[in-house]
Amino acid sequence: MSESSAPKPANPDAIPTTLFHPGAVRFWLAVVLIGVSTGLGAAALTRLLEVIQHLAWHGSGTNILEAGRQASLARHIVVLIAAGLLTGIGQFLLKQLSSANGIDTTAAIWFHAGRMPALRTLGSAILSIFVVGMGASLGREGAPKQVGAVFANLFADAEELSDEQRRLLVACGAGAGMGAAYGVPLGGAIFSIEVMRGKLALRYVLPALFASIIATAVSWIWLPDRPTYEIPAFPSSASVIFWALLAAPIVALASILFVRLVRWADQHKPRGWQRFIAPTVVLGILGVISFRFPQILGNGRDISQALFADEVAPRLFLALLLLKPLATMMCIRSGVPGGLFTPSLSFGALLGAVLGHAWAWLWPGVPPGLFALLGAGAVLAATTQGPVSAVVLMMELTGRDRSFILPLSLIACLSTLIARSIEHRSIYDAKLSDEEVAERQRLREQPTF
Repeated sequence: MSESSAPKPANPDAIPTTLFHPGAVRFWLAVVLIGVSTGLGAAALTRLLEVIQHLAWHGSGTNILEAGRQASLARHIVVLIAAGLLTGIGQFLLKQLSSANGIDTTAAIWFHAGRMPALRTLGSAILSIFVVGMGASLGREGAPKQVGAVFANLFADAEELSDEQRRLLVACGAGAGMGAAYGVPLGGAIFSIEVMRGKLALRYVLPALFASIIATAVSWIWLPDRPTYEIPAFPSSASVIFWALLAAPIVALASILFVRLVRWADQHKPRGWQRFIAPTVVLGILGVISFRFPQILGNGRDISQALFADEVAPRLFLALLLLKPLATMMCIRSGVPGGLFTPSLSFGALLGAVLGHAWAWLWPGVPPGLFALLGAGAVLAATTQGPVSAVVLMMELTGRDRSFILPLSLIACLSTLIARSIEHRSIYDAKLSDEEVAERQRLREQPTF
């Protein structure tokens, strides 16, 4: 064998693809520890959210919509104003306790080798759980994602791993947090490499799967092992396929608008003393509106469930199509911390319900809940620019597979293609500058094996 054809020694800083790769033991030990710690963290945060929700609303620990319906106007206003004050105080304390600036998880992965300030990130995660439990119109998945990323940093440091390994593990930790929080191990794994790491590479698959599977299994010790959304077995039909083809461009444009509004809201967050005033005023207004429309409270899970089960009147979901995303954008604009996964899903469910209701006049016979579910998956795919993870997540979140796989895959892929052709950002890239987005795009397009 010639010298040029001899196999090159394995790079110890690369992602280990076998157990015999240099440094493989340290890497895979970190993966296991990330999965266990993230599962414990996600379970603790979920239980904390339920306790806060119950104490704030004196209702069910898991159904903020029903609790909001039973609460008085005074409680709506007081609880939301308290959430605004807590936001201002919490952010002030975080800044005093940690001199490090907060770093978004996506920015950390792409431009800081996955490094994030631990204290500031954990504090922001816990603060988001409090304010979302009190009714802020944002998602709860942001907190377990941040916790998973922090644990990934911790164990990457402990095992003295390379920057490339750290980037992947931080993405895996974030996806594992998603998987554990919602009981979606496969969806969490694909989300971590498709959306967070930005590359569906073979060498990334096993670490992502192991981290998400372990985290979800650990969380199931304390959290229920059941689908997030209960839906019937929807029948497929030619009507649904035609609707998916026609609705995809509308969903794509709506998703682009949603992403750009997220960016606008993030760029115009309050500064200085306004950090105390803005969240209090905005959440106080939200409290007044939520007395008439309690569906805008929280992350939107309950309204999505009602739409999937066809339990929402058309006049109401028309109003909520405007109010729910508006409430989310104003929360972001005022500096309230929280996630965007479930809010984008609920926006898609509302959009799908509206478009499906119009389609039923032309071609009746399709269950209305199916339109809402397809809209939810399509907007989720287009706003995250992750069609594979969106389809898998919807399957795991509902506990269904063949019931809607063909029309969902079709509308998710078409919507993502159209949205990506116009807007390169996803909801997770909103904080990146134009230069950072261009650099991220260049890095993503490099060959990966």
